Amino acid sequence: MIKISVIVPIYNVKRYLPKCIDSLLNQDLPKEDYEIILVDDGSPDDCPAICDEYASTYDNVKVIHRNNGGLSAARNSGIEVAQGRYVQFVDSDDYLEPNVLKTLVEKMVVDDLDILRFNYQNVNEQYEVFEPNKVSKPFVDYRDEICDGLTFLNERLGFGCYAWQFMLRRELLEGCAFKEGIYFEDMEWTPRLLLKAKRVTSTDLMVYNYLMRQRSITQSVDEKKKRKSLDDRLSLIGSMKEQSEKVNDKRWFEGMIGQMAIGMISSASEDYYGLRKVLINRLKEERIFPLSSYHSTDLAARKIRLANFSPMLLCMMLHFKNQ
Repeated sequence: MIKISVIVPIYNVKRYLPKCIDSLLNQDLPKEDYEIILVDDGSPDDCPAICDEYASTYDNVKVIHRNNGGLSAARNSGIEVAQGRYVQFVDSDDYLEPNVLKTLVEKMVVDDLDILRFNYQNVNEQYEVFEPNKVSKPFVDYRDEICDGLTFLNERLGFGCYAWQFMLRRELLEGCAFKEGIYFEDMEWTPRLLLKAKRVTSTDLMVYNYLMRQRSITQSVDEKKKRKSLDDRLSLIGSMKEQSEKVNDKRWFEGMIGQMAIGMISSASEDYYGLRKVLINRLKEERIFPLSSYHSTDLAARKIRLANFSPMLLCMMLHFKNQ
């Protein structure tokens, strides 16, 4: 029986892909106990050939070639063919630490878990560990104590929503596909997943290496992508509001909406004359004010207080501060 399916969506990453796949093969599980599903999302470079080469060499490596549809669509394609009892996502420019999968699988089994969250670290393109932010993982709690998904969401997740930071029971993915065609798909998916879970916990074990690339989607400066990013965040706020209506304890959702709104106002301050009125009017239409400062840093809480007084004033102050 296959214990775990590792799903790797792949697009235009030939420089990084071999390291990623090699890290998945360098594990302490027997090869027959896990499958590596490489989803070539119509990659225009040498990635399809790299995938086929690994699949021809290793019996537990499988390849899906599909037309380009984006990260969510690629992950969904992998989910459709996964046979493991558990599922884990790994982005194709990232990599795992050696010999960690067995420990994670054993904990899933022994504690009868639905979801296990593990630790990660950022690496640069020289694969050196670094932390670009002063507060690396605020409000994240890695304690090994089992709780339900809503408690985990409110008390222990923080605001870092990364699909690749979980090992999960495959049955949870039924009716919980990734929303396609949007940025920040992990933020939309993670709370939906957790609210289905009854037994969730964390391990502080360092498992995942996240590559901080200069030209990643989240760091793009392309104007079209910036506008789509703002539109998708507005859509995500709507999704957060809708999901929060299904639970009594809304603290995480309200805090996340506050963080996203402040981030969007900050983005508007960079395009102050062209974007501020439209964006702030759209935020007001969502009826999210006053914003919650739940799980906010001191700096974010100050911005939220000012935004609740006047989002336009906050936008103006951020604009002139950055001149």
